[in-house]
Amino acid sequence: MEQLIAYCGLDCGKCDAHIATANDDWDLRRKTASLWSELNGIVITPEQINCQGCRCDGVKTLYCERLCEIRKCAVSRDFGSCGLCPEADTCPKLHTVIGNNPIAADNLKKVKGE
Repeated sequence: MEQLIAYCGLDCGKCDAHIATANDDWDLRRKTASLWSELNGIVITPEQINCQGCRCDGVKTLYCERLCEIRKCAVSRDFGSCGLCPEADTCPKLHTVIGNNPIAADNLKKVKGE
């Protein structure tokens, strides 16, 4: 379970891309691709909806693998989680996520041992 908590504190286990991958669910891949295409104004295909989790080995969505600035920062600084970063409390990228998702903030506090 802990591995399914992303660097930013979001729960990858609740992400439709992860769920579709874990269950090889093509209906959910199609639904997720359609929704994400609409939300992001780009074409995302069902074949691109594959992710085993931000911090797990294996396939990730294009966004998680190459575009997520939070993940890139944590990996480059060798932090297993943003909760371990001394700059987490002042990080504007991280606060965009946790400001919209209090559970992510709670997950990061657990990583810190609070």
